Amino acid sequence: MSRINSERNNCKDVFNSFLVRLACYAGLFEFPVLKPTYCIPNRLLAFSKAVSSKDYDYWVHFYEDDYLFERLWRNPRKYLEILKKYNGVILPDFSLYRDMPFVMQLWNIYRSRAIGAWLQINGITIIPNIRYADRRTYKYTCDGIAPKCVIAIGSHGTIKLLEDRKYFVEGLDYIVKKLNPIAIIVYGCAPDKIFDQYKNKGIAIYQFDSDFSTSIKKKEVLKNGSR
Repeated sequence: MSRINSERNNCKDVFNSFLVRLACYAGLFEFPVLKPTYCIPNRLLAFSKAVSSKDYDYWVHFYEDDYLFERLWRNPRKYLEILKKYNGVILPDFSLYRDMPFVMQLWNIYRSRAIGAWLQINGITIIPNIRYADRRTYKYTCDGIAPKCVIAIGSHGTIKLLEDRKYFVEGLDYIVKKLNPIAIIVYGCAPDKIFDQYKNKGIAIYQFDSDFSTSIKKKEVLKNGSR
């Protein structure tokens, strides 16, 4: 479904409706539709670091605490020119906790997609981040995402505990069957036990260590080097 949102005179845009002014919508909850992406990131850099970095040969990601990138939602225009300098953007990873009200989970999916639609209109290459929580979110997190393209997911903090891993594996299986992506960008570990089945189906898996994991490895190297 397509729609051109009207601009209301003398109204402050507290909902950032300008982000989806030219967007098309999909699904029951009308998430903005994103154009397919086929690019693969070379390196990833967290948004909180990207705002001050001078090395732009990265893709910007948002796999960090929400408070570190909530400012992008509050003032998207402020960061547009910064994001344009980078190779591309993996869309914001607003938190979806299973104990959150469902409407809040949907709102956070919407916010990520709205930013993505706006970035694409402004010429920025994006990769949709697929974030889900419990079974209620599996179906809707795929709405507006093109099949057979590149998607991204974050595994950091989602597979350590058995209960979390159950939902991660179950949701990932649903998403792969629904979207049939050509490649999955994984921020965090990508255990063979979970991802080998997708590799065997011809889906390329590109794994990037989390910042936390990278910092631990650096500490171990420094520790061993000082002995």
